[in-house]
Amino acid sequence: MFDEVRRDFRVNGVAINVRSMPEAIAHVCVAAQDDSGGCVFTLNLDHCNKLRSDPKFRDAYARARFVTADGFPIVLLGRLNGIPVQRTTGADLLEPVCAEASRLGLPVFLMGPNPGVIGRATEELRRRVGALDVAGSYAPSAQFDPESSEADDAIERIRRSGARICFLAVGAPRQEIFAARCQEQLPGVALVCVGAALDFLAGTQVRAPQAFQAIGLEWLWRLSSNPGRLALRYARCVALVPRLVAAAIPQAISARRGRMS
Repeated sequence: MFDEVRRDFRVNGVAINVRSMPEAIAHVCVAAQDDSGGCVFTLNLDHCNKLRSDPKFRDAYARARFVTADGFPIVLLGRLNGIPVQRTTGADLLEPVCAEASRLGLPVFLMGPNPGVIGRATEELRRRVGALDVAGSYAPSAQFDPESSEADDAIERIRRSGARICFLAVGAPRQEIFAARCQEQLPGVALVCVGAALDFLAGTQVRAPQAFQAIGLEWLWRLSSNPGRLALRYARCVALVPRLVAAAIPQAISARRGRMS
């Protein structure tokens, strides 16, 4: 099944090889249990824009082991190729992966924006999923560079903690570039990039209501909440859609011909 996805469904050159939330949860926990580890990224339109201009981000994505479809435009591109993809964001993954980690006794590490957010998010996770083993946490500086000595220190903290799953919530592209470094230096650790997930749990950011998420309008909720910061970003995302659709059409035609032959 995954070979078909990798062959037929690429966005901006990135293979979407995880189709659903249950698959993503299973992949993370199996990777943590069998010491195969690897990065889990969630591709969205903002990432697609950043990939066009940031070679380090492109390199990180090229080394990702698992990539999900984060955002309805990515989901729709999959369906254009005849592949039923479920939207799976980092914010969606955090709690169910922690619940499974709790059940399996897998220790986790949380890397987030500040100690207060990490602390409140940890309390909320334990309230929701039970006796979660948080082996360690770290809040890097606001100027965190994923290739700096501070990043080296963070990698050593994760190593010493003994965590099998590490959640990175320091924003794209920093979290993905850092995860790719960790993948090389912390073999066997599953590294899941979760964006604003810890902020949502801690209550320092408010996520869109479920109704907005269900119909693909979470971006509109976020835009109305912070137009000054997000208007230009979303305008760039909208401008990118026609190019992504145009690039997807040959894939879709090739896939349909392959199924008919």
